[in-house]
Amino acid sequence: MRRPRAKACGRGRAAGAGSRPILRGPDPWRHPPLAAPDAAPPARLHSLRRELYLFALYRLFESALLALVVFSPAGELFGQMHMPQLARTVSATYVVLSLVLLAHARHLHRAEGVLRGGVRPHVVVGLGVDVAVVFLATHALPAAGPGIALMFVFNLAAGALFLSVPWSMAFAAAATAALLAQYAWQRVEGVDARPLAEVVMFAVAYVAVAALMHHLGRQMRAAQRLADRRHAEAANLAEINELVIRRMRIGVMLVDGGGRIRMANEAAQVLLREDNAAHDPPMHGKLLAEIAPELAARLDQWRRDGEQNELPMACGPERSEVLPRFTRLLATSDATLVFLDDTSLVSRRAESLTLAAMGRFSASLAHEIRNPLAAINYATQLLEESQDLGPSDRRLLQIIHQQCMRTNGIVESVLGLARRERAKPERIDLVAFLRHFIEDYRLIVPEENARLQVTGDCARMPVMFDPRHLQQIVTSLVNNAVRYGHLPGEVPRISLHVEEHERIPVLSILDRGPGIPDAVTAQLFRPFFTTSENGTGLGLYIAHELCRANDAELDYVPVPGGGACFRITLPAQHALLAPD
Repeated sequence: MRRPRAKACGRGRAAGAGSRPILRGPDPWRHPPLAAPDAAPPARLHSLRRELYLFALYRLFESALLALVVFSPAGELFGQMHMPQLARTVSATYVVLSLVLLAHARHLHRAEGVLRGGVRPHVVVGLGVDVAVVFLATHALPAAGPGIALMFVFNLAAGALFLSVPWSMAFAAAATAALLAQYAWQRVEGVDARPLAEVVMFAVAYVAVAALMHHLGRQMRAAQRLADRRHAEAANLAEINELVIRRMRIGVMLVDGGGRIRMANEAAQVLLREDNAAHDPPMHGKLLAEIAPELAARLDQWRRDGEQNELPMACGPERSEVLPRFTRLLATSDATLVFLDDTSLVSRRAESLTLAAMGRFSASLAHEIRNPLAAINYATQLLEESQDLGPSDRRLLQIIHQQCMRTNGIVESVLGLARRERAKPERIDLVAFLRHFIEDYRLIVPEENARLQVTGDCARMPVMFDPRHLQQIVTSLVNNAVRYGHLPGEVPRISLHVEEHERIPVLSILDRGPGIPDAVTAQLFRPFFTTSENGTGLGLYIAHELCRANDAELDYVPVPGGGACFRITLPAQHALLAPD
């Protein structure tokens, strides 16, 4: 039986073919291409221009030495000049051209970027001048000819570092041709010429030096390209590490042996600064004892005995609980890495889990609360139908019915908060709402136990707010004021002040009690935070969240003369809400 051909084989062959591509040129990783000097990166181009400037300085030194031989009386020590006028003209011209080439090299060295007529044209022109000088000067100064030809070896070697192989070999061939032409010229004129073997040895030296220096220059440029890539990779890794450390939620600081801060990320500055870290000056170079004395004391203790203190410490404006940990940067260094773990983050996560559990628990408990409320409300309605009740009894039944409805509204608000339900704002008159609230509140708390009043110049204040939420918010704030907002032996006096600031309604609930300590104000609206043994720590938190659900803000404002003030900034008035 004939088997069908498996498709996987075809895919495997294609994959195998794709895994071994056909190379159509030199591998750029094993044989990096030789880039032109003018196409090099800015750092490498700057290095080439600096070397070119030194090469131009050496050429000026050569021209000055040649001029010294020609124009100085000491030049007679090098032998008689065959053609004095030619020697003077060549040496003077060589000095002038060397100065021009030096000025151009200096201009290239100071220039930014890649200029037209850059490194390669300068080297080509310079070597051309050198070859012409070798040809003419060796003929005009036969005795100094070998020295001049020998000095050109350095020029050719330096030029090969900047040029490609064809250009290097071309100048080596041109220098050889110049020596051979000068040898033939001397033979024709009958001047005592140097041996032909010397000319041949110089020619071989020129070719060998050009090839060797070009190969050496190629390796140097390849090594420099590799160094540039490694430098770029190291710089990128350093930036990544700096970004990671800066964005870490754990505070990280580096403190030297003298107690000065050498490095601190954003989390450390936020934890230790009393104000906003973005607007404060950096902590680098400052003493740790000046910024966080308790942390500096713990660091000194750790350096003495080497034991970590596991107790958290309070830091920053919010008095967050921070657990510092210390480790030595190097075994032989006095620098210490300080890690600041914000334990309040763990507390907030625990609070979030507790709130989520409370939401699920309240959802299951809602039916258990609503069923008794419904029974009480139904019994109240049945009693109201009785003909034997007096006016005072009917008023009590009315109070029971109102409180049942209010308790049911509070349960729905808590459930809505746990489920993140949206508020249902309605148009209400804030002043009338507060007056009605005081009338209902006096049914529960008599006036001799708490005195409430509505203050302000506004006769009406239309706002958009969920009335159930506003009822719960005001009730929670007034209950707190009744409980804590009075001095011992005095009756609580609470003002519900209504005002308008730049067309924005503001409701302030003020009392005349002892006020709230500054150390507690930063944690007022945190869940489960309370200073009372019988409190749950959810009243202000729920009020704060209900305000946010209605686009309002609840803040605590200290009162200079004593007392406390909770200010509710309601949403701005719309044109449709303007009073008639």
